Amino acid sequence: MTVMFLFLSSLGGGELTLIFLVVLLLFGGNKIPELMRGLGKGIREFNNAKNAVEDEFRQGMRDAEKKSVDK
Repeated sequence: MTVMFLFLSSLGGGELTLIFLVVLLLFGGNKIPELMRGLGKGIREFNNAKNAVEDEFRQGMRDAEKKSVDK
């Protein structure tokens, strides 16, 4: 995970512009909004799943705490 952030931090404006132009050439201007919609949906689903796991973990911790207090 850290390696990915190191890679992203070393990108400058020129590199990002070049990446954008390559994506534009590969997919065309009409496909980019569709790609971004898909990316946004994927990120949203990932965050929802992450939040569900965190909530389940917190609930388990509360239940375990409650059981230890009841003893």
